[in-house]
Amino acid sequence: MSKARVTKSEEQKVSRTVEEIVAETNIADVYCASKQLDGVVRKTKLIESEYFSELSGNNVLIKPENLQKTGSFKLRGAYNCISQLSEEQKKKGIITASAGNHAQGVAYAARELGVHAVICMPATTPILKVEATRAYGVEVVLHGDTFDDAAAKAQELKDEKGYVYIHPFNDLKVLLGQGTTAMEIIDDCKDVDCILVPIGGGGFASGVALAAKSLNPNILVFGVEPEGAPCMNESFKANGVISLGAVDTVADGCAVKTPGDLTYAFCKKYLDGIITVSEMEIMSALLSLIEKHKLIAEGAGVLSLAALTKLPFKGRKVAAIVSGGNIDISTIAALIDKALIARGREFCFSVPLPDKPGQLLAVANILAKLNANVIHLEHNQAMVTDSFKKVMLEVTVETNGPTHISRIVDALKAEGYDVTKVY
Repeated sequence: MSKARVTKSEEQKVSRTVEEIVAETNIADVYCASKQLDGVVRKTKLIESEYFSELSGNNVLIKPENLQKTGSFKLRGAYNCISQLSEEQKKKGIITASAGNHAQGVAYAARELGVHAVICMPATTPILKVEATRAYGVEVVLHGDTFDDAAAKAQELKDEKGYVYIHPFNDLKVLLGQGTTAMEIIDDCKDVDCILVPIGGGGFASGVALAAKSLNPNILVFGVEPEGAPCMNESFKANGVISLGAVDTVADGCAVKTPGDLTYAFCKKYLDGIITVSEMEIMSALLSLIEKHKLIAEGAGVLSLAALTKLPFKGRKVAAIVSGGNIDISTIAALIDKALIARGREFCFSVPLPDKPGQLLAVANILAKLNANVIHLEHNQAMVTDSFKKVMLEVTVETNGPTHISRIVDALKAEGYDVTKVY
């Protein structure tokens, strides 16, 4: 049996197996976390979405945790855990590892509770998250390329300095804090049929599933993972915790190789299933959230929205948790560009042209007749190696989808142009 150590009171620690912890934890524990967080976190209100409802065939309600203090749900678990440390533990200081959002939650809680904190983050963490974490007055250590690298560094410093480690997901008090999200959803919509929750290491999904199923066993709870980092889904398949060889996803907040043993056990007991979503589905969901609701989220934040069309039912009330909105401008611009291309809203092509006057205008006239707005153009003689009498024209246009793109290509080919799709 796997072991876990959980603080039962300020004076005493009792070692219990993971199985015992899961069996003994109930909704009363989530209510205690809710009281601990009263006045600390925002109770983000559900937003009805006509767009995502029509897209999925269900009545979709968005839970916007991207509007939470620190920009994500992570504050809930971090504050619940740190606020219950003993005075002796607080004096030692705390340390954690995070890809960004847990870091800010811990940093905020540490500042509010007057505790010294060290945050280990992957060196690849977006600069916005790094600087936002430092702004709370904590020490930030950048190490490695993934969360797991940063976590190893945090353990090293914990052993060296004697800090108290605040695990980003594999901790009972952390996941209980995250579970308060589900309580709020049910308070706002008592007849909700299904909740979609992102999975990284599994703490959020554990808490949400525990709370939802305890309050109403008929509520379906699905975890959502990116195809490039499906650590919990693969662990489910293996019937035990496994580590992925590598992770690669735009949902950097969920780029976790190994789920926790505690979170695995909670997810295994309470989740109704796991849905995996592609990178293009993630980016498309992000674009839709911005366009239709004027809300900004990060890649991991929109996993639930990306899974809406994969639900095995129609006509039900579905709460999709947008878990975080901490994303820098350069990253969001790149994701939007990729999403536009994936949807056929942007089309780049090249055509070789005779190097003589009027050729560029001829192509422009064809595009104008088809209402294709030119947003970038490059005219380059050096790109044509088989003839000094030709130039290569590369054009990027705004389009209305795949059908529009096909019409453009057909029209150019009808006029004798050799069209090559760039993207």
